[in-house]
Amino acid sequence: MTDKRKRSITIFLLRLIAIAAVFAAMPLVGRAAEIRAMSLKGSVNPGSAAWFLRELDEANRDGNTLLLVELDTPGGLVASLREMVQGVMASKVPVVVYVAPSGAQAASAGALLLLSAHVSSMAPGTETGAAHPVDLGGGADKESVMNAKIENDLAAFARSLAQKRGRNPAWAERAVRESIASTASEALTAGVIDTVATSRKELLAYLDGRTVTTAVGTVTIRTSGVTVRQASPTFREQVMMTIADPNIAYFLLLLGIAGLYFELTTPGAVLPGVAGAIALVLGAWAMQLLSVNVTGLLLILLAILFFGLEIFVVSSGALAIAGLVALFIGSIMVFNQPEIGLFINWWIFLPLFLSFSAGVLLLVLVVFRSTRKKALSGIEGLVGETGTVESAIADGRSGKVFVHGELWEASASGSLPAGVLVVVTRVEGMKLIVKQTIGEA
Repeated sequence: MTDKRKRSITIFLLRLIAIAAVFAAMPLVGRAAEIRAMSLKGSVNPGSAAWFLRELDEANRDGNTLLLVELDTPGGLVASLREMVQGVMASKVPVVVYVAPSGAQAASAGALLLLSAHVSSMAPGTETGAAHPVDLGGGADKESVMNAKIENDLAAFARSLAQKRGRNPAWAERAVRESIASTASEALTAGVIDTVATSRKELLAYLDGRTVTTAVGTVTIRTSGVTVRQASPTFREQVMMTIADPNIAYFLLLLGIAGLYFELTTPGAVLPGVAGAIALVLGAWAMQLLSVNVTGLLLILLAILFFGLEIFVVSSGALAIAGLVALFIGSIMVFNQPEIGLFINWWIFLPLFLSFSAGVLLLVLVVFRSTRKKALSGIEGLVGETGTVESAIADGRSGKVFVHGELWEASASGSLPAGVLVVVTRVEGMKLIVKQTIGEA
């Protein structure tokens, strides 16, 4: 092979490598033909985290220009927040968090997600901050070692995010320790966000040509003429976002127990049993999504066992009361995990539990009273009924009496002529034992 031919082949290969490099670099300079947008509303929980991470994975896989997250959240679980932040930090594609529309908030966990974004923005009339961890112990000492550890850990997390993105670490720490909150303009002045945008169009115009640093290096965002595709959660993710909240999970659990208990104590109602079974399954699934305290869960299962035994064992309500005690203690423990931000709101828990307790005790009272009433049907139901002697009853010989619309064979301790009023005192086989009452027919 001549030197000239070798040189031609080498140049050709170099050109191929250069072309391949250009195509490989296209996603990194933000020239993909699509911007992926999602509206993240409601609490931060395993459901919203799953949707966010799926959209982020697909944006990275497809080489999208950026992932735009329009945020409106009161906060949520720290465990779910950390998963989302880890996804943002590992993303090749820029993540833009935009608190919108006016009136929206990025509180608590939402404020930390805003800090973690490659570009953060807020619409006028929105607010962010108030990221202090909630007292999850249901009234525990706020100066306890556990609460101090949680606060310090979250404050350090907030500072690290702010420093990573070149934002105000002092504000981030105060948002955790002092629960400070800022409006959009205040956040911009404090160096918490990058811009205030009145609309998505204005935000995209601001982003065009902006340079950010992602997991793979410097990326220049290009938004001019790029299509925006609005993403939607799958049905499974919608269900997860709805029920993967400790308060809703607990409500479903109580509703399920109440429905099944009502069905078992009053057979034939059907609807309460069906609704209860569905609610119990959904509640169990929600608890599977959440990290629950095993001891609390076992106490709740023990409460269900006690309620079931109350139906079949005559305990005069003792088992039901024991079940309520176990349910109360288990409910306090099952979601009490302050280290990940998992708790039940006491303003929701107490009304739910008291309503459930009142319903259970009412059913127990109704069942207890029904067992003490005399029989109203069958032969036993004739005891205490009055009737008339149709054919005379001689001493030691049976006669006929008309009781409760029927003619019965009857006997008495003495002789009773026809026409006198009698009352049934007891039943022996198919014969009534009667005695005379005052008056005649």
